[in-house]
Amino acid sequence: MLRRVRLFFTLFLVCFAMLGGPVAAQLTDRQSEYYQGWLSTANRAETVIEANRASNAALENLRSEINGYREDFNRARGANTERIQTLQSQLDALGPKPEGDAIEPEDIANIRAHLEEQLNSLRVPRIISEEAFSRANGLISEIDQIIRHRQTKELLERGPSPINPASWGPAWTDVKNALRSLVNETIENLRTDVVHEQIRERGLVIFVFVAIATVLLMFGRRWSERGGDYLRRLGGSGSGVWTFVISLLRIALPWLGVLAAVVAVSLTEVLGVRGALLLEKIPFWAAIILFYDWIGRQIYLIGEAQGFKQLSAAKIRELRVYIDLLALMLILHELTILFQEIENVSDTTRAVVSFPVVVVTALLLLRVRHIRTADIQHDASDTSGATRAAGFGQLVEFLRRALFILGITTPVLAVFGYTNAAEAIVFPAVKTLVLIAALVIFHRFITQVYGWITGQDEAVWDSLFSVLVGFALAILALPVLALYWGARETDLLEAWTRLLRGFDVGGVTISPSNFFTFLIVFLIGYGLTRMLQSGLRNSLLPKTKIDPGGQNAIAAGTGYVGVFLAALVAIMVAGFDLSSLAIVAGALSVGIGFGLQTIVSNFVSGIILLVERPISKGDWIDVNGMMGYVRDISVRSTRIETFDRTDLIVPNSDLISGVVTNYTRGNTIGRVIVPVGVAYGTDTRLVEKILGDVANSHPMVVANPAPTVVFQGFGADSLDFEIRAILRDVNWVLSVKSDMNHEINRRFVEEGIEIPFAQRDVWLRNPETLQSKGSTPDADKTPPEQSKTKPIDMSETDLSEGDGDEI
Repeated sequence: MLRRVRLFFTLFLVCFAMLGGPVAAQLTDRQSEYYQGWLSTANRAETVIEANRASNAALENLRSEINGYREDFNRARGANTERIQTLQSQLDALGPKPEGDAIEPEDIANIRAHLEEQLNSLRVPRIISEEAFSRANGLISEIDQIIRHRQTKELLERGPSPINPASWGPAWTDVKNALRSLVNETIENLRTDVVHEQIRERGLVIFVFVAIATVLLMFGRRWSERGGDYLRRLGGSGSGVWTFVISLLRIALPWLGVLAAVVAVSLTEVLGVRGALLLEKIPFWAAIILFYDWIGRQIYLIGEAQGFKQLSAAKIRELRVYIDLLALMLILHELTILFQEIENVSDTTRAVVSFPVVVVTALLLLRVRHIRTADIQHDASDTSGATRAAGFGQLVEFLRRALFILGITTPVLAVFGYTNAAEAIVFPAVKTLVLIAALVIFHRFITQVYGWITGQDEAVWDSLFSVLVGFALAILALPVLALYWGARETDLLEAWTRLLRGFDVGGVTISPSNFFTFLIVFLIGYGLTRMLQSGLRNSLLPKTKIDPGGQNAIAAGTGYVGVFLAALVAIMVAGFDLSSLAIVAGALSVGIGFGLQTIVSNFVSGIILLVERPISKGDWIDVNGMMGYVRDISVRSTRIETFDRTDLIVPNSDLISGVVTNYTRGNTIGRVIVPVGVAYGTDTRLVEKILGDVANSHPMVVANPAPTVVFQGFGADSLDFEIRAILRDVNWVLSVKSDMNHEINRRFVEEGIEIPFAQRDVWLRNPETLQSKGSTPDADKTPPEQSKTKPIDMSETDLSEGDGDEI
């Protein structure tokens, strides 16, 4: 029903255009003719979709035709954008039309009519293209849905069981007939005069290709080794780079020999239709055999390099044989598909012929798993490649489990008649296994090349480059894996097309082109900002009279402004409409207010610190009892280096809202207080004179204001004095205090002034009570005169606290 309504609306639009309506004036003859062709195709496609009887090949062809129209309409949707914006801005400049009985001046009315006519002539094709594009999108989606539904149905369809003995006879008959037809076609062609004439005319060319094939097949590998000896002279011995290149030559030269042989046979034209179809597949099958053999050798070399125990010679040969047999099974699978297409055999014959190939492939996968489980184990004594071997071992363990499941499942499915499902699992599994191995091999090769060029050698395996290469190879392998597991090429192209068109977020279309444009412009702006910051820090600001804290604030503020401007310019160049994101930004603001308020508070506090500068880089501050130097002020926190060389990370909000003592704010002048105690009976004026001389003689003490000596009072054990002096640089307060103490001690020794230490007298109350507890009979006979209370002299170290404690 929806299709019919849409079709009616489209036909009405076109008829209206042809009858001389406003649209007709906006479409050229060529555009109308093209649009009529599109309508015919779209109507035919809707009829085919509704009938749902066309073959998959016919649907694919129809889809390709519709896709061509869709691409044209997609380009037409964005045509004349700048011109339309210019015309619209001109109309906006004229202002709105007068309302009511007001009459617009004739000149302005003419200009307005002319602009509106031009604007409509540009807008109408875009509107029609937008409608046609949407219709084409819908038709393509419906065709894809039909094909996917058929594929799913075919995959889950249950056919005849291949283990039924009644099916073996007809299947064998079909195979024999196919072989007999192939041989008969070849013999018949050999007897014809046309083939004899072709051989005589092309005999020299055929001989040349045969000779090339023979030479390459016999001497190709030997020549590759010689070429490797020449390449090793260029350097890089021991890196494994040239070994990899030689291994590629070892399979490339024989494959070229096979290709030459195929060309030679095709020039004779002795093969019939069946033989020609088989001959076309031979280069592909030869590539499979050579590539799988190469994979087997490379996997062993990687396993040995990663720190695994070496396999015995017999096990190496067995492993390579299994991999080669897997290649042979893939070729046999391709041959069975070709057999079905050429001979158009029944499903029973197809199941019987495919069953041995499926079972043998599954058994080979199990055997490969068994070999790697039993023989390839990590050598604990070899720690050189332990890190790389750990990741490789995890991959091997995952593949082992997958091979076990597949090796058990696929034969069971084939036995119960699900031949299509079994084939759709086991053969893609083999291809996936080989693809993973190829990715590991090429990742190793690219990393080795990079390590050889940069001279990093083994250190390159822990570099970021190795990780990025692995990630890029994995991304590139995703489309190949999708094709292996049943995806169509059109599905991948459709996904790529949708990705290029982008997706809508808050009214803003984000596409790869817009994203990369934004990224490139932002990176350029970010780089320029960093260059400007570096120039300010190293060249311009040090030549000014601005203090280091102010220089750091200017450089940091320049960085924030530069990054903001870079992001703003990148958004504008990429074509993002920020007005469309107003609602999204409002929602984000609410989320920030609730969930990120601490981070935002620290960010704003960091900006306040850089602008107001209550503390600056290099200041000596005290915050929450922790003292140290400010080393860095960032947008979220401030790094303080304490006197024991540890870093204290303080959130910026604590510095703004809390109490902070800044000892060097504005200048480095500060005061030092040195307390001194002397014994009772000492001449206080003499002490005052000595302390004053000590303070005035130190070079770090300023003369104005002059240092003072204060007699604080009478302490419990001493007469207490204090030196109070202003220092040129408060950062030297500990050194100055130490120097003054040394000098005070020396002068007091010369003058015979005593610096007392604390002494305590302990008096025992009721000593007879202490003696009665735990006393012996002899102790009770102690004369009374010996039990009188006596003072006991104890040093301060014998008491924990208090003066004149009583026990």
